[in-house]
This record gives sequence, structure tokens and C-alpha cells, in this order.
Amino acid sequence: MNNAPSLAIRLFGTDEPVTPLRILRAGALTAELDTGNLRHIRFGGVEIIRAISFIVRDKNWGTYNPVISDLVVDERADGFTVTYKALALDDNQAFRYSARIEGSAEGRLDFSAEGSAETPFLTNRTGFVVLHPIADVSGHPVTIEHVDGSIVESRFPDIIDPVQPMMDLRALTHEAAPGLKVTCRMEGDTYEMEDQRNWTDASYKTYVRPLALPWPYTLPKDERIEQAVRLTVTGALPASEAGSVAGQVTLGDVIGTVPALGLGLDPSEITDTIARRDRLHLVGAKVLVGYYDPSLGHDFTTLGGILATARSLEAEPWLEAVVQSVEGFEAEIAALGRDVADMGSPFKTVLLSPLPDLKCTLPGSVWPPAPPPRAFFEAARKAFPKARIGGGMFSLFTEMNRKRPPVDLIDLVSFTTTAMLHAGDDTSITEGLETLPAIALSARAIADGKPYAVGPSAIGMRMNPYGEAPLKNPGNIRQAMNFNDPRHRGLLGAAWALGFFARFAEGGATTITLGGTTGAFGLVHARHAWPQPYFDEVGGVFPMFHVLRGMARLAGKPLRKVTTPDTIEAIAAETGDGIELWLANRTGSEQSVALPGAPRDRFLLDANSFVAATQDGNALDTLAKPFDDRMLTLAPYAVARIRLS
Repeated sequence: MNNAPSLAIRLFGTDEPVTPLRILRAGALTAELDTGNLRHIRFGGVEIIRAISFIVRDKNWGTYNPVISDLVVDERADGFTVTYKALALDDNQAFRYSARIEGSAEGRLDFSAEGSAETPFLTNRTGFVVLHPIADVSGHPVTIEHVDGSIVESRFPDIIDPVQPMMDLRALTHEAAPGLKVTCRMEGDTYEMEDQRNWTDASYKTYVRPLALPWPYTLPKDERIEQAVRLTVTGALPASEAGSVAGQVTLGDVIGTVPALGLGLDPSEITDTIARRDRLHLVGAKVLVGYYDPSLGHDFTTLGGILATARSLEAEPWLEAVVQSVEGFEAEIAALGRDVADMGSPFKTVLLSPLPDLKCTLPGSVWPPAPPPRAFFEAARKAFPKARIGGGMFSLFTEMNRKRPPVDLIDLVSFTTTAMLHAGDDTSITEGLETLPAIALSARAIADGKPYAVGPSAIGMRMNPYGEAPLKNPGNIRQAMNFNDPRHRGLLGAAWALGFFARFAEGGATTITLGGTTGAFGLVHARHAWPQPYFDEVGGVFPMFHVLRGMARLAGKPLRKVTTPDTIEAIAAETGDGIELWLANRTGSEQSVALPGAPRDRFLLDANSFVAATQDGNALDTLAKPFDDRMLTLAPYAVARIRLS
């Protein structure tokens, strides 16, 4: 590994240091202390609550990183106490608070906070947020205590709820494991829940201040806030729940065919993409989805550039077109249709969205003026008689779930995702893969028998429905709402891409479009305004390049069901001479698994092969080595292709 970048660059694309989380223990109760908040609260090793956080947000839903002082952690054999002070501020306003966390071996945990604004403080949310995990919780019973004291038996949603599945909350009680119940009591305000799987967050989020109230709102200077979240665990775990062991990878029946791979194309990347077409052509993407938005200055020349780029990659061109007009939408769609017809109608699939639908409308808010959906797609059908017409949302699945297209008028439902709307840490990004089966289930329900396509999607955000724009990230750091996120260029990005493709393939997507060609969501390096350590010096392809090339090669082949341990992402397909099995470690620790058959060779993408892989577009073939071990060990965020006889 001569001239290899640091391990952090290879894994995450950034040298930004990460402070290890401190584990708090009180008997069978454990929790991770993360910048004053709690994550992965467990009892006997079973996750009972994913997170409890006291957060302060600005008027654009951005979350402050508070300055913490006077942190004291007192750990005892029978419990722990954490106290600290915190200040959330920017150039215009400040909010100061103090917090206390107490945990006991009896299965109690209290997290309280009180504070006040030092200036008039404009915020969309200030207070506690509680995250319930989704594994073994989705679709399961929950006992709800409302703020008026009434008790209701209900269930956590299975299909993703577009609005708030639970309102006016005081306490929630659920069974975290057979025989183990957890009550979460929330005090100091009225709480409600949203289904965070809408945004690929692996949790149900309960938060303060109902969205039906005005936002942003101002906290007057010196007005005091006092809130608390109190957990109580009752019952006991069976002995069999005490721990887990390394698992077996098993193959099941054929469940469909591997879908086609697409790549996204922003018009700003046309020149760089054509200049790098030789390498990008190796990926073998079947589809190129070109973005077209007249409000950004796109015109007939842009359409030609999208088409030329698709032809250079031998990919089927799709058009993803934004319609600006509200009153004159029919004329605008018709004019675009004439332009496309003048080009010979090359776009076999045309996806359309009104410009107002690029922004979010929260539950309880008034929808902005927009073309009537049925009239909109009737106009599209007339304008593009030779194309498949697609509808949904260009922003996020959430918005399509809240404003569903008239599926009887379209041929295809489509949506995109981001992995980092609410949190930008490594664990949240990879945990979000757990939500994709639920998104697939919900998308199929919305599509009502029509096919669905997902993407262009990436770890980062290509557009921000909740504010002006995604974050530009010139410091190359981990943060929510990044446009250019460093992990896209690292091994974490490759492991995430495999999990994303695999889960939507099993979920029935017909086309999966990931990232792009060059740029923030690309596969091949090109210089940009943001730093790209290592690649700015030597160029090359990102690790994700090889994963997507492998997925493209499998398109149309019989897809097999794969079962793995929770830490492993996987996809398997039948080829002419056996089974091709891809495995990815989505964690920061080494994982070992037993393979389901006799392997004959292995391609391994890890920290040791990073340099060779990033400098060789054909690494999928040149780095493959004979392999006959029935056990496979994967380093952090490593990806392996195993060919079984």
C-alpha cells in the first residue's frame, strides 16, 4: 500500500476525528453517551430505545451542535449519573440549558433538561426527541397513554405512515423482547410521533410540540423550559436472549430477477462525464436519468447534452423533468414534448414533477398552489405519446407518501432517498438500510400494481425539500444534509451501496438508480470546489464503482433470497456457472460468517485493496483470487464477491 491514504480516508473519505462513544452501565442497563445525548439504550443486550436527545433546531430545521461544559459522569456498581451544561448559539441567538441523566440497575433511566433563551430564540423545535427502534417493533403492539390520561391499545405502523401515527402522547409501552416491557414516559410538553422510516431513519420518532402549531416559533428571552423522559423496564429476558453469535449465510429460493442499474446525471456533470466515458462505460449502467429544470437555466441544449451523455455510455436515456408553471403547466409540458419529439423522441421514460412539489408541505400545513395532479399527467400523456410516463417525487419518498400520484394515469412510480436527513454520523447512515424493506413495501402499496423505480439516490442530499439547499460541506466533515458527503468516496459508501441495491432488489424495484457519474454522487473522480482527499492528488474511481459494476452485470439474472446476520448486507444471483454472492460488512468492527456453499474465488474490496481498486477500473476482474474457505472474515466496511460452484 505504497502512498496509501490514511485508514480514515479509505473508510470514510475524511480525516475528521470521531470521539468514541462512552458506554454507561447500570447492571443489565447500558447506554451510549454521545455529545450529551443517549443512543442504543439496551437491557440485557436487547435494544429497548434507539435514542433520547435534547435537541435545539433553527428555523430551517438545522440542528445546533451545542457547546457542552461542566460534564460530570459518576458511574457506580448499581447506577450512573451524568450532568452537564450546554449552549446552543449562532450569530443571532442563544439558548442555554442544563441536563441530568440517571440510570439504575433496577431498569430505570431518567433524562431531564431545563433551560431558557438568552435572546429571543427562533426555532422549529427545542426539546426532547425519543427514537424507538424498528426491528421487532414495526407492526407490533403498543399501549398509548394520552395527555388526558386515556389509555389506548394500538400498534406501531407496518406500512409507513405518511403523517403522525400517534398524537397527544404522554407515555408508550411496548415489548422489546418476549417477557421484557419498556415504558417511555415523556413530560413537560405534548408529544407526537412520526414514522421516520419515511426518511430512511431506522426509528419511530416521538418529539415535542405538535406540527399543527405554528413554526418556526419564538422562545421569548428568559422563558423557561423543563422537560423529562423516563424509562422503566419490567420483566426479564429468557436465557436464550443473553447474546448472539456469528451467523450463517443461507440461500433461499428464487424471488425474482436482479433489476437494472441506473445512474443519475446532473447537467453540470455532462462535460466531465463525457470526458471520462471510457471508465464510466465499464460500469455497464442500463439507464441514465438526466435531470432537467428550466428554473435552473436548463434548455434545449441541456436535453441534447443529456442524450449525448447517455449515448456515450450506451445507456437508455430517461428524462426527469421539472415543470415550472402552475397556471400554464399544460402549455409548458406541451412545449417540452415538442422539443423532445424534434430530437426523435429518444427518452423512453419521462418522469415529471411540478416545481412546487420539490419542497415539503408538513402535515397540517396548507398545500402551495400546484397543477392538479390528474390534469398534469393527462397533459404529460398527450405530450409524450411514445414514452413511459412516471410520477412520484424527485425529492424524497416522504413527500410521495404524503402526496401520492394518480397511478391509473402513469406507467411507473418513482421516488428518491437520502441517507442523512436527520443525522450525519456513520452509524445512522448504515442503520438506515434497515428501513428500505418497509419503503419498498409501502412503495408497492402506493403503486397499486404498477412498477416502481427508486433513485437517483445517494448518501448525500441532491435537493433539500425543507430548506434552501443541502449543505456544501467545504470542510469535508460528517453532518446531516450534506450535498457532498465524504463517505460516498470511502469503503462505507461501497458497503452502503450494496445494501441499498440488495434491499430494493428484494423489494421488487424494477430500476435502481444510484448516485451519478462524476461529482458529489459520482463514481469517477473529477475536480470540484469541495476537497476530495487522496483522489484530488491521484484521481481514480471510488470504491462504489466496483460494487455498481457488479450489480449491473447481474441485471436480469435470477435473484435468490439471502439470509445473513444483521451486520451483513447481501445479494445473490444465479449465473451460468453457479451462484454469485455479494456480502458487505456495514459496521466498523470485523465480522465473520459461514458461507452457504463451496467458493471458487473471491474479490475483496477493503482497506488493503483500496489503492489498487481505486486506480484500476477493471479491479473486479484483476483483483479476483482463488478462494476455497467456507468461512469469510470481513474487515470494517469491506465488500466481497464470492463465486460459488
